[in-house]
Amino acid sequence: MSVDVLSEIEIDSPCAVVSAFAADPNNATLWYDNIKSIEWKTAPEVKVGAQMDFVAVFLGKRLAYTYEIIEWVPQSRLVMRTADGPFPMETTYTWEARGDQTRMTLRNRGIPTGFAKIGAPMMAAAMRRANRKDLLKIKDYLEGLASDLA
Repeated sequence: MSVDVLSEIEIDSPCAVVSAFAADPNNATLWYDNIKSIEWKTAPEVKVGAQMDFVAVFLGKRLAYTYEIIEWVPQSRLVMRTADGPFPMETTYTWEARGDQTRMTLRNRGIPTGFAKIGAPMMAAAMRRANRKDLLKIKDYLEGLASDLA
């Protein structure tokens, strides 16, 4: 069974600001509750082929995995993929300008292997909750920055 979770949010901040912040893995720990650390394996630049190691805690388990950027269209789309671990996953961000606001989507999809297959429905529900919480966190963070500058 595959897992495919799509979440979206409207952020009251320009697309250039939202996409630059969200696409930079160095900011991941600021808006993802589950991500505890990130370390670049390649030069720290958002580009196709760049790789970074993430450490996260999800459903009470410590997860360490390497993401590789496989698609990058500034201010539009970022796709990262990992092939290791019990749950090979692809994460996609999209950004769409809507006046002074940005519509951001976050999609996680993959096919759990081994024992993780059994918990796929529960995993999808937990991912949906976590993604929603993380999108609200990035919204609050970026809108807070904007109001601080005003």
